Amino acid sequence: MNLPKFLLGDNTDYSDAIFVVHTEFPRFVINLVDDEIEWFEDLEGDDANELAEIVSGLLEEATAFYDREMERYESE
Repeated sequence: MNLPKFLLGDNTDYSDAIFVVHTEFPRFVINLVDDEIEWFEDLEGDDANELAEIVSGLLEEATAFYDREMERYESE
């Protein structure tokens, strides 16, 4: 099965949360409300500077994905 790079996540136990799931390496879930991130990979030992750049880019992509999805929902 091919998964999209990002998925929206919802859970009624966390009604104020806005979850975006990144399905590729490094996999993570971010709550866009408070920017808390849960990593599924152990990233220790990787180049810290390179990792910081990758993570920064992925967080921007996750936010852009969410904004795009919300625009699509509103236009329907």
